[in-house]
Amino acid sequence: MREAAFVKQNKEKWIAFEKALSLGSNTDPDSLVDGYIQLTNDLAYAQTYYDQSKTLLYLNSLASQAHQKIYKNKKESGNRIIDFWLREFPLFFKQYHSTLGIAFLIFLVASAIGSISALNDSSFVRLILGDAYVNETLNNIANGEPTAIYKSGSEIGTFLGITINNIRVAFLAFAFGVITSIGTAYILFSNGVMLGAFITFFYTKGVFFEANKQIWLHGTIEISVIIIAGCAGLIMGNSILFPKTFSRRVSFMKGAKDGLKVVVSTIPFFIIAGFIEGFITRYSNMPNWLAFSIIGTSLFLILFYYILYPIKVNRSYERQIH
Repeated sequence: MREAAFVKQNKEKWIAFEKALSLGSNTDPDSLVDGYIQLTNDLAYAQTYYDQSKTLLYLNSLASQAHQKIYKNKKESGNRIIDFWLREFPLFFKQYHSTLGIAFLIFLVASAIGSISALNDSSFVRLILGDAYVNETLNNIANGEPTAIYKSGSEIGTFLGITINNIRVAFLAFAFGVITSIGTAYILFSNGVMLGAFITFFYTKGVFFEANKQIWLHGTIEISVIIIAGCAGLIMGNSILFPKTFSRRVSFMKGAKDGLKVVVSTIPFFIIAGFIEGFITRYSNMPNWLAFSIIGTSLFLILFYYILYPIKVNRSYERQIH
C-alpha cells in the first residue's frame, strides 16, 4: 500500500485517538488501550514500509504520548520523582529536539549580533551591561583579576542568589511563550546579545582566555539551560500558533503542560550551576586542566541528558513495544 493511501485510510482514527489522549481522565481507559494497540500495529507497519517518513515520526510521537498516558498511574517500583528524570522526561523530550535546535539558533544568532556590535561600537557594552558593571570590571582588569566580581559576597549567599535568579529567568523565558513564540524568542535574543557583548568586551581588553576560563565554569550549564527553558517557551508559543488537529484552547493547554515539564527538568541543573558559581568560580587561580575539566564535564552532562539520553531511551522504548 502506498503511504498516501495508508494515511488516508487511518487518518481519522489517529486524529480521534490523539484527541482522546488530550481529554485525559475523561476518556474511557479501555477505549484508550484498544486505540493504543491499533496504533502500535500501524506503527509497526509504517516502520516496515515507510522508514524515515513523516508518517513514521508522527506515529512514534503519538505512541510515546499514549504510553505515558496509559501507564502514568501504574505502580512504580522505585521513586516517582527519580522515574521522571530517568525515564519519563527523556522519553517525552525527544519529540522536541527540533524546537531545542531553533532555540539554540536564535540564541547563537543573537550572540553573534551582540559580539559584532561590541566590536564596532565601544559604547554598546555599556548600553547592554550598564556603566556600574563595566566600570567595576575595568578596575578588576587593571588589577589583574578580570573575573574578581565572582569573588564578591559569601559562597552560600552567592549560590542561593544566583540559583534563584537563574530559575526566575528560566520561568520568564517559558512564561513569555503565552504571547506566542515571539515573546520567548525576544527573551532568548536579548540574553544572547548580552552574552555576545559580555564575552567580546573581555576580548577587546586582552583578557579573553583568562575571563572565559572562569565564566564558562558555571556558564556552560547556566547558558545551556536558559536555551532549554527557551525551548519550553517555544513549545507553548507554538501550540498557540500551530494547533494542528486540536482546537487552539486544547493545543495551548497541551503546549503549556509540555513546556512546564521542560522547565521543571532544568531546576537541578540551575542548582548545579549556582553551586559552581558560588563555590568554585571564585577561585580564579585554579589550574587550567581543572577548569577545563569542569567545563567539559558540564557540557557533556547537558548534551547527554537532553540530546543523547532521550535518543537512547526512545530506541529502547520502541524495541519494547515491538
